[in-house]
Amino acid sequence: MAVGSGPENSDPSKKRGSDKKTNVDLSEKFHGISYQKKAEPSLYQQIKRGVLGPKAPEGDLPLRVRREVARQEAASERLIGIVQLGVIIFFAILYALAPRAEGTMGFNFVPIAFSCYLVFTLIRIYVSFKTILPVWYLVLSIMADVALLVGLIFSFHIQYAQHPTFYLKAPTLMYLFLFIALRALRFDPRYVILTGVFGALGWLGLVFYALTYQGGSTLITRNYIEYLTGEAVLIGAELDKLIIILSVTALLALSIFRARRTFFSAIRQKNAVKDLSRFFTPEVASSIVESESRLKAGTGEIRDVAVLLVDIRSFTKTAAKLPPETTMRVLSLYQKKAAKAILGEGGKIDKFLGDGILATFGAVSDTETYAADALRAGVELAHILEEESADLEAAGWPMKFEIGVGVAAGPVSVGIVGVRDRLEFTVIGDAVNRAAKLEAANKVQGTRFLTDGATYSMALRQGYKGNMLDLKSECVAGITGKVDLVALA
Repeated sequence: MAVGSGPENSDPSKKRGSDKKTNVDLSEKFHGISYQKKAEPSLYQQIKRGVLGPKAPEGDLPLRVRREVARQEAASERLIGIVQLGVIIFFAILYALAPRAEGTMGFNFVPIAFSCYLVFTLIRIYVSFKTILPVWYLVLSIMADVALLVGLIFSFHIQYAQHPTFYLKAPTLMYLFLFIALRALRFDPRYVILTGVFGALGWLGLVFYALTYQGGSTLITRNYIEYLTGEAVLIGAELDKLIIILSVTALLALSIFRARRTFFSAIRQKNAVKDLSRFFTPEVASSIVESESRLKAGTGEIRDVAVLLVDIRSFTKTAAKLPPETTMRVLSLYQKKAAKAILGEGGKIDKFLGDGILATFGAVSDTETYAADALRAGVELAHILEEESADLEAAGWPMKFEIGVGVAAGPVSVGIVGVRDRLEFTVIGDAVNRAAKLEAANKVQGTRFLTDGATYSMALRQGYKGNMLDLKSECVAGITGKVDLVALA
């Protein structure tokens, strides 16, 4: 029976269960190509992005980056402890030098509170230098900060033998904003929110105690003067304090949250430049990431450049007889040696074409010696790969390793080609075509490195000092008319 004529093959829609496979769009899998039109963001999504900033979840960051962020946060926690220690020392000195406030009659809790807090802060700093502080310890530290402040404010009615409403007028509450701001040094909005919430709850507790105090008459008033001069409580004034505490906390936390997302987005872009630099030159990678507008196919400019193309002789035929791992090992070693010669002369590798390499001089960054640089790189390529052929043969290449190099200079289009979601930075023009034809002409001419007379003359004007091995006018396949072939290796 002929293949494909059986009953099971007569209807393409009927397949055996064991042979059923899920269709996979390999272009999307490997190149990220998707031609489906992206949905426009909803109004809610636009508002959310406007409020919260760019989406940059930490999970998208590489592990090494997350570890570095954690290390920086640990350093910030040490900084917070040191700043707190400085604040304590400053107020301790101020308290010791300043005369005691008049009217104090009861027990003074301030020295004891400062001493306990100093000991706690010193322990906290010591632990922070020894290890990363756990979350529970950080929460405990925030509670200690707020408890110190609330405790001091509460002590005023005992120290001055006044009704609890007395401490509601104390300006000491403003130091809560110092503790909230200190937590912003960690660059984590959660701890700012905790400090603000604990502070608001602490103040609510103080207000509740003043309202339920049994040692005097507590009145709720709407008279601001009565509130300031008597034992009455102005609910609006206390609500104002709570609103301010929570509003400052929310705004500071939102600012940190937005800055944190922007920070992570910047880190991702920085890593993208590093990763792109492995596929593109650093200049191209930076231009892609830093572009002010979305890159699209068809954008570019005309530049005078030199194009170098190198190819391995008899590669396809030889590689077909070698194990894949041997072929890749030889290719990797060859590309490493070739890249060293090209980059050493200021060239930029545009792309690896299997066993071929396309490099440009002057396409990415301006240079006045692009032709001379390309010829020097080509000569060095030919010599390096000849002198180090033994290394390539040791890697598994079964014969003498030989290459062909072609260089041509002239104006080319430097820009972006491709489709919407799959773009490529490249050079297009007559110089690219001539470089490819000159490289192929090495086989006919029995040479390793050919350029044309115009490129060679240009290189001489740019300071090239190399020796010419041969000069002759020949017809080259793919180029109209005769070409002045200059053999350099």
